[in-house]
Amino acid sequence: MTKRKYKAESKRLMEIMVNSIYTNKEIFLRELISNASDAIDKMYYKSLSDENLNFNKDDYYIEISVDSEERTITIKDTGIGMDEKEIDKNLGTIAQSGTLEFKNALEKEEKPSEIIGQFGVGFYSSFLVSKEVEVLSKKFGEDKAWLWTSDGVDGYSVEEGKKESHGTEIKLYLKDNSEDENYDDFLNEHRIESLVKSYSNYIRYPIKMLVTKTRVKDESAEKPEYEEYKELEVLNSMIPIWKKNKSELKDEDYINFYHDQHYGFDEPLTWIHINVEGVVSYRAILYIPETQPFDFRSKSYKKGLQLYSNGVLIMDKCDSLLPDCYSFVKGVVDSEDLSLNISREVLQEDRQLRVIAKNIENKITSELKKILEKDREKYEKFYENFGQTLKIAVYETYGMEKDKLQDLFLFYSSKEKKLVTLSEYFDRMKEDQDKIYYATGGSIETMDKLPQGSNLKDKDIEVLYLTDSIDEFVLKVMGSYKEKEFSSISQELESSEETADKDPIFDKMKDILGDEVVEVKGSDNLGDNPVALLARGDLSIEMEKVLQYQDNNQMKAQKVLEVNKNHSIYKKLEEIKDNEEELKVYTKLLYDQARLIEGLPIEDPVEYTKNIWKLIG
Repeated sequence: MTKRKYKAESKRLMEIMVNSIYTNKEIFLRELISNASDAIDKMYYKSLSDENLNFNKDDYYIEISVDSEERTITIKDTGIGMDEKEIDKNLGTIAQSGTLEFKNALEKEEKPSEIIGQFGVGFYSSFLVSKEVEVLSKKFGEDKAWLWTSDGVDGYSVEEGKKESHGTEIKLYLKDNSEDENYDDFLNEHRIESLVKSYSNYIRYPIKMLVTKTRVKDESAEKPEYEEYKELEVLNSMIPIWKKNKSELKDEDYINFYHDQHYGFDEPLTWIHINVEGVVSYRAILYIPETQPFDFRSKSYKKGLQLYSNGVLIMDKCDSLLPDCYSFVKGVVDSEDLSLNISREVLQEDRQLRVIAKNIENKITSELKKILEKDREKYEKFYENFGQTLKIAVYETYGMEKDKLQDLFLFYSSKEKKLVTLSEYFDRMKEDQDKIYYATGGSIETMDKLPQGSNLKDKDIEVLYLTDSIDEFVLKVMGSYKEKEFSSISQELESSEETADKDPIFDKMKDILGDEVVEVKGSDNLGDNPVALLARGDLSIEMEKVLQYQDNNQMKAQKVLEVNKNHSIYKKLEEIKDNEEELKVYTKLLYDQARLIEGLPIEDPVEYTKNIWKLIG
């Protein structure tokens, strides 16, 4: 037996792969099971073209055995197997894939293929945990079996072996334990079971293993004694829920899967079952949780869907499948049309993935709109938990997500006294109304009493009350809805110099307040309120309040103090306009009151209190 050398590039590839490509050693089992499944697939496809070959599914399985004393793990399949030439070709050159050629041959014959890859780089993940690997294989229809042996980068040997039936057995001799790694962990039955359920639960063929169990030794004995015994058990479920027809499934099936996959401790609010056949085929089950995940607002939270390819788990959280606005969605996607990179751990950013992601995004949007229309109570429950996420997506993309998400927003209505959509507001607008009005404040009750809204109330014009600190920022980047601009009731209305009020008393008040305001002027739109504080320019007073909590933020809204010319306070100001000291007391008092109405702090509470005492006294 002569030891054969890997090609130079293959040797280098193995060194890189073992040290760099795979970040998680436990995936070796996933790769070997996937290869075994592919080998059985080849037998199935061979039976499609060979009338003399009857594919009896019960004869095809994958079996795992563990020998703790020998410190070995063996993965056996009843697939098509390999002859000497195929072993040398497929295992002697890293990244050489027999499956690729097999798939191309099938496609030329216009027959379907769902195979990922047979004995490519995935096989070499064995050396992540093994100091030596043996592969015993016998090809279907051949008399001879062949044994491939390698201890890693130094090379490999191929010799004739003994095997009764077709298929492949891979025997891994585990590395010695070290301070950093305990390879004996992979000899634990429960660990193997856990890995199979995590990564290979939906492989279509049974994955069997002798499992240690206990039973009563003598049922008739007064004091029962227990004994251990071994039983061959199927570790995987084989048929994933997403490959079943919707008509086969009940609500509890979807809910149980949600909990089995640890998507959340709550109940799912709703789910979407997708089956797409076409240029890019895929199946998916998506869940919208009932409540926020406990870490949803933390930096540690990671969005993403579980991604399978032909029943093999490729990524536990594929973030490319979800836009940020739907980062709360949980679920699974399985496609046979994805291009995988050499490690299967990182998906290539290919066209198929983008097509699936876009389709998923549209499905989620459509489902949310359907819930909004059909079950308002359920939608409001969703919006309470995740509405802010939708709004953040619009704000952070400077309105680019506006068209997709704007009809999913809810705001409290001054007229309806409940949450309404922008579309519902738009449909109720008066014929001559050219703006969508909104108010900001600490609470609905406060906003309902704002003096700036008095005139709109008198005209029976609906106002949206923004209760979330991000709401106004979102409306600012949106700009308009169906060509109707958003307008804050606390924003100064545009006025020309010719129509602006020139009452000298307001100039005196402005001098008293200095830089606190950019102008003091009269108003006829404040109802029975004496004053109101408005903002001039793009930065509103409410936005100033939000921004003040950011570090080193010095941005302040340009404030305009409006005085109600129909209120008795204006007459009082006229009376004292020549008394500088008294006018100063009234001006500062009115300005502080206007700030309090807007939820702004007053700079000198002591002076404010003394000014009240002066008037009372």
